[in-house]
Amino acid sequence: MFPSPDGLCGIGELAEHAGVTVKTVRFYSDRGLLPEARRSAGGHRRYGPDALDRLRLIRSLRGLGLPVAEIRRVLDEEDTAGERGGAGGVLRDAVAGQLSRLGSEIRALRWREAGLRLVQECPPGERADRLRLIGSVTAPPSTAALARFWHAWLPPRMPARSMTAFLEAAVPHPPDDPGPAQVLAFARLHTLVSRPCTGGERPQPEVHRAAGTRGSALLYAGLAEAYELASDRLRRGTAPYPGAELDGFVAAYACAYGTRDTAGFRRRLVGQLAGDPRIDRYWELVAEVVTPPGGRPEPTPGTAHDWLLAALTEQTAAAA
Repeated sequence: MFPSPDGLCGIGELAEHAGVTVKTVRFYSDRGLLPEARRSAGGHRRYGPDALDRLRLIRSLRGLGLPVAEIRRVLDEEDTAGERGGAGGVLRDAVAGQLSRLGSEIRALRWREAGLRLVQECPPGERADRLRLIGSVTAPPSTAALARFWHAWLPPRMPARSMTAFLEAAVPHPPDDPGPAQVLAFARLHTLVSRPCTGGERPQPEVHRAAGTRGSALLYAGLAEAYELASDRLRRGTAPYPGAELDGFVAAYACAYGTRDTAGFRRRLVGQLAGDPRIDRYWELVAEVVTPPGGRPEPTPGTAHDWLLAALTEQTAAAA
């Protein structure tokens, strides 16, 4: 209760109690966030005893970065809660939304900082090229161009579930706090997948033409399992060798070709895979993107494929 005959206070007194300017109180009043109790005979604003707590709440919400529209929704919920009892859903959602926005802004700032360090640390003669590279991607970067690359490269009419599973493995998630080398690798990766293909369509493995819709799903499901097993071996530094990883790898191709896994098929598969178009540069850059500064290179589907192909090559050579 304010020490006045009517228990109300003027705009200046309210501003003084809250530690804000009169202009601030007027701003919130004009936007309907801070209702007046009434107007004096001279037309001056008068506020009730609950106005001070309400103004402090508004200031707290603004301090958290919530926009005026969301603050209005929070206050409306507070008013309703006072009548019905229980509230908090609107405030919880508003805070969650603000946290999400802040997270995106922080990631963008970290990518910009790493990009600036990349330009700062490179030799003067390379700065123009570096600027062009990092200027081609957003901060934080989007992986849409990488997904489009794989949609064009993978077999047509591939089931959505299989496509999604493959993209999860093949499209790297940009790190939240990258180093300059990771920013450079992602920019180069983006440039690699965005440039036009020579001669029209992207070259594709022979198995893409042999496998139909069902065959494509089985092929990439089997390859995903084999790559995961091989990645464990790569992390341990194990040399390529015939085992369950290789059996799953060969079985995926045998299923796609509609044949059995025999010694003859394995010999033919070595030749087929050796002659398939390769995208080694893509996987090299993926490894650079996902490997933190000073860390060991992480396995990728590309390095897992190479490990399995090496194991298959050695096995067939030994058998011959």
